[in-house]
Amino acid sequence: MHSHSDSLSYSRFNHVILMLPLIIAGCSFSDSSGSISDSTSSIISSPSSISDKDKKYENEVSDYTMAYVKSSDVDYNSFLKGLSDIAAKRGIVNWDQEPKTYVAIGKGLKRAGSQGIAYETYKMNFAHSDEKKMQNIQKGYESEK
Repeated sequence: MHSHSDSLSYSRFNHVILMLPLIIAGCSFSDSSGSISDSTSSIISSPSSISDKDKKYENEVSDYTMAYVKSSDVDYNSFLKGLSDIAAKRGIVNWDQEPKTYVAIGKGLKRAGSQGIAYETYKMNFAHSDEKKMQNIQKGYESEK
């Protein structure tokens, strides 16, 4: 038989577990709203921070592309979801229309050692056969040493 204190502690445990997502959401919301205001004030005070933000975004997309290509699981939908997550984290809304996204993908493909038919296939799939996007991937690929 369970004692009264056992059921009370079990009830408290359930209460804590049920409240956990709300507590976490509250923390992440307050953290993100703080970082948004920090970013905004730094952008206003220093125009050069915009290029730093772009650099960080490009590096993250490039790293992600390289890791993705080197993994054995080639699922373009999960790749696109990952790009979307990176862009959202960086505050970039139309990432799929941003040339810098495709330049960064090209850099990642080069760093992954992708070449020949494999490279051309990735380039076509990642750009959805869009000529301008493929040109930006090529530009990134060629600019990476």
